[in-house]
Amino acid sequence: MQVKDLMSPSAVTVEPAASAALAARLISRHNVGALPVCGPDRRLRGMVTDRDIVLRCVAAEEDPAQTPVRDIMTRSCAAVAPEADCREATRLMALHQVRRLPVVDGGKLVGVISLSDLVRSGRFDMEAAQALSEISENIIVR
Repeated sequence: MQVKDLMSPSAVTVEPAASAALAARLISRHNVGALPVCGPDRRLRGMVTDRDIVLRCVAAEEDPAQTPVRDIMTRSCAAVAPEADCREATRLMALHQVRRLPVVDGGKLVGVISLSDLVRSGRFDMEAAQALSEISENIIVR
C-alpha cells in the first residue's frame, strides 16, 4: 500500500512568518500535534510541533505572539513521497523519531501521514507498533 492511500491530503499548514501563538491555536483547533510550515507556494520549509512551541518559545520566555514560527520550527525534517510504500513511512518515522511525516511531491506538500493513519488501516499494526516503540525508547533515554 502506498502513502497516498492513507495520508491526510488536507493538511493544515502555517507560514514561516506566522506567530507561534497562531500555530498553537491551529494545533489546538485542529487537534493535531504538528503543523507543516509552508510558504504560499506550498513548498515545505519545516515542521512545528506543540513541543517546539513550549520548549523553544514559552520555556525560553519568548512572547508567542511575537515569535515567528521560522524561529522555533524544525527546518530539516524528514518527508516521504506519496508513491512510497507505507513501510518506508514507518521506517522514516522510527529513524527520525517522529509520529507524523509530511508527504511531499515535487517539493510541495500534498499531505501528512501519521502513525495513527497507519494503525487505522489495520494493515501496518506491527510496523507502526515497532516505530512507536523505537520513538518512545529514545524519548525515555533522553
